[in-house]
Amino acid sequence: MALTRLTGSGQGECGKKDCPNVYRDESDGGFVVQGEHSNAFQPPTGEALVKIPESVLREAFRALGW
Repeated sequence: MALTRLTGSGQGECGKKDCPNVYRDESDGGFVVQGEHSNAFQPPTGEALVKIPESVLREAFRALGW
């Protein structure tokens, strides 16, 4: 799987390697999200919930030109 990192360019709160990030999967155009584990509800087997700041999503949208 080839991923393009859309966030964490060193600006804002995501300038470190271990912070929340959004990646684009080049094989199918999907998104992979790295963030703080959330226990908001129990997702189905094989899935997980993560929580990322709104600013990280906005940064990803800007990177995609949306």
